[in-house]
Amino acid sequence: ISAMIMGETEAGDLLVLGSGHRMSDGVKRGYVTDPGKATHAIRDAVERAEQNAQTPVSSVWVACSGAGLESYVFPTDGDIGGRRIEDDDIDGLLALARSGIQPDGREVLHAQPAHFTLDGANGVVDPRGLHAERLGVHVHVTLAQGAPLKNLKEAVHNAHLRVDGVVAAPLASGLACLTEEERDLGVALVDIGGDVTNVSVFASGMMVGLRSIDMGSGHLTDALASSFGIRRSQAERLKCVAGSAIASPSDHREMVPVHGPNDGWEEGASMPLARGADEKNRVARAEIVSVVTQKLSQLAQAINEALKELGYTGPAAGHVVLTGGGSELSGVIEFMQGALGVPVRLGRTAAFKGLPEAHSSPGFSTLTGLCLYAAAGPLD
Repeated sequence: ISAMIMGETEAGDLLVLGSGHRMSDGVKRGYVTDPGKATHAIRDAVERAEQNAQTPVSSVWVACSGAGLESYVFPTDGDIGGRRIEDDDIDGLLALARSGIQPDGREVLHAQPAHFTLDGANGVVDPRGLHAERLGVHVHVTLAQGAPLKNLKEAVHNAHLRVDGVVAAPLASGLACLTEEERDLGVALVDIGGDVTNVSVFASGMMVGLRSIDMGSGHLTDALASSFGIRRSQAERLKCVAGSAIASPSDHREMVPVHGPNDGWEEGASMPLARGADEKNRVARAEIVSVVTQKLSQLAQAINEALKELGYTGPAAGHVVLTGGGSELSGVIEFMQGALGVPVRLGRTAAFKGLPEAHSSPGFSTLTGLCLYAAAGPLD
């Protein structure tokens, strides 16, 4: 769980005042599983940011990566009669669209106009001042399951913080690591988190499609722990130190210690060895890479299926931007480029004054984008 406090300079530029992060206790796959632990983790992360910023906060914006996020595009139109389009016409059309949204028992997280249409012609960003017989709008609706969303808000409220708004994590990440041109021309964003991977498509400056996959970098850790019969902490260390999405000829000769410097393991002591380890409790790097790539192949297949569902395939597909903590794995860009069959680049957050170097990595793109979203206050 991470928190960031941003301010604004006299010139109107955003300035990072402080940030803090800690282990995500009480939250799994974006769902609150232990309210008490989740509240404590939220309060702790915010207090660390407050200490760094030397500024107290009473309200926050929250990013939601779980809660069964999904989206669809809702089109509607109305008669204009050939006259010049005014603000009242747009307001009336958006009100008509809002009344027509059917969440089917879910909660509407966002309802944003993707683009307008004039007499059926798509791609109009701002129709004011133009003439048309009929004015239409395509609204991108992001839905979340109501109960998990309430649990998330309550965990924040119990940390003595007011919720100013909840933002879909892919929307925030897109603001942080996609260029304006990419969002306009069309791009797919794949955000690999610890437990969830969100696949979103942007076009005409807006997010126009979203799918969530219940698999993330944490599943690579679990696969390593299961394969070698070791603790998760040891598996996480193996993944970060020796894990890679690309095999090399020297992997079979390179032996990696399973135990960390503080594990208290001693050679010759009657301590359990990892499955397949030598007498020094080391495993071949090739074995680590094999487990990682098998799990990554499953993730890549799920990402491909999500992109197809979103219509981002064939001639319509451009490139993919990979972000989130899982995108920092060695070789994952090259692996995904081969698996998805399209160009792939790493999505880093834009540089901000005061932003710690550690928080400029892809793993913090959602956090930075959340601040950008709150500062921009887009039409929703």
